[in-house]
Amino acid sequence: MKPMQHTITVLVENKPGVLARVSSLFARRGFNIESLAVSVTDDPTMSRMTIVVLGDDSTLDQINKQTNKLIDVIRVIDYSEVPILDRELAMIKVAAENSARAEIMQIVDIFHAKIIDISPATFTVEVTGNTDKVDAIERLLEPFGIKEMVRTGKIAIARGTHTAIS
Repeated sequence: MKPMQHTITVLVENKPGVLARVSSLFARRGFNIESLAVSVTDDPTMSRMTIVVLGDDSTLDQINKQTNKLIDVIRVIDYSEVPILDRELAMIKVAAENSARAEIMQIVDIFHAKIIDISPATFTVEVTGNTDKVDAIERLLEPFGIKEMVRTGKIAIARGTHTAIS
């Protein structure tokens, strides 16, 4: 069976060392974490980890079970079978020669992105959206010369009335 992408949310106690314990469990099982985003939730005692990994269903099922057994883990949610909303943020610093500025600004506008910094030689673009959108604007800006880029990784939440905390 071909490995598929899985988006997982792990709700954990907001304590030092929890991220290391969870991520090392994935590493021990041979999963490369493709994306990891962590932040405190509306409850300051709890953090939410959004993890994207590639793997087959049976091995991922074992990871989910083992992660649930870790101390400080409150809940594991595998969004593979649940409709989700997902977003990523990227900041892309692109070379912006005078002759290319209008074209770059047009690309930014089409993607509903923003130019958040301008220098004599560069634009820094902020874009949010699903991974495909961020990948697409990156491809279109590459010919101008990407000087630097940073991406947050995917964050996700279930659509509708499904919640991670219940």
